Amino acid sequence: MVLWELFITFLKIGFMSFGGGYAMIPIIQHEVEQHEWMTTEHFAQSVATAGMAPGPIATNTATIIGYQADGILGAIISTIGIVLPSLVIVLIISSFFYKIVQSKAVHTTFYGLRPIVTGLIVYAAIHFGFSDRTQQLFSWQVLFTLLIAAGVFIVVYKYKWHPLATIVLSALVGIAIFS
Repeated sequence: MVLWELFITFLKIGFMSFGGGYAMIPIIQHEVEQHEWMTTEHFAQSVATAGMAPGPIATNTATIIGYQADGILGAIISTIGIVLPSLVIVLIISSFFYKIVQSKAVHTTFYGLRPIVTGLIVYAAIHFGFSDRTQQLFSWQVLFTLLIAAGVFIVVYKYKWHPLATIVLSALVGIAIFS
């Protein structure tokens, strides 16, 4: 029964999620809490682990949740469930690609999805950034974090720095400031 619930849950998430793995995190969290597969704290740790592992964060998160819920078979079933919709959609779209690529409806639909995806990503960042309830929303740590984020945005957008360089520099600045 757990395997079937895992498969259907992640299949549903895979079909209704747009905008990449980070946009899917709030939806996955809702389902995990509803099915009581893990605690909110354990979910946050799982997402952090999934983000550090190679591959898509949503797929890695589904795999970890599936493993937690029902071992290796749960991990496999969850992974298949979340990946299968993308595979099916890509196969269907690729067969009609040349017909729909010029469609105004397709362009406007994806344009309309941008704010939703952005909102879900911002929610995930705030929710997991302040998952430690002892941390205050307005503190010097938050101020420096926002300054680092703004600095990264500026050097990537305006000066065209490589994202890897900004990650390394941000890590060093974070160590210097927060240690």
